[in-house]
Amino acid sequence: MAHCIVEYTDNLGVEADIPGLLHKIAAKFRDSDGVFPIGGIRVRALRLTEYVIADGREDDAFVNATVKMGAGREPEFKKRFFGEMFEIIKAHFAQLYAKRYLALTLYVEEADENGSFKQNNLHLRFKK
Repeated sequence: MAHCIVEYTDNLGVEADIPGLLHKIAAKFRDSDGVFPIGGIRVRALRLTEYVIADGREDDAFVNATVKMGAGREPEFKKRFFGEMFEIIKAHFAQLYAKRYLALTLYVEEADENGSFKQNNLHLRFKK
C-alpha cells in the first residue's frame, strides 16, 4: 500500500502540470525495488478552491503531498526514499517557485494495520 494525495491551490493553474507531477510520483513508487507493490499504488490530486494562506493578502499558493502506507519499512529507507521524492516535487515546481510565493510539503503517515481494511485484486495482474 502506497497512497499519495496531492492537495494544491487552484491559483497555480495549468502551469503547475499536476498530471505530470502525479505520474512522476507514481513512477517513484514503482521504482522502489518491490518495497511498494505496483498493485497497491494510488496517486491522486485534490484541487483546493477554498483556502487561506499566511495573512491571506497575497496570491500565495501551496502544494501538500501526503503519503499513506502500511507500517514496517525501515527508517533509513523512508528517509532516503521520501527525501528523493521531495526532491522530485521541488524540481517539478522549480520554475513556479522562482517566480511566486509557494509552499511545498510532503508528509508520510503509516497506517495502523488494526484500522486498515483492504480488498484488491490488482495485485493478481502483476503476479502474472
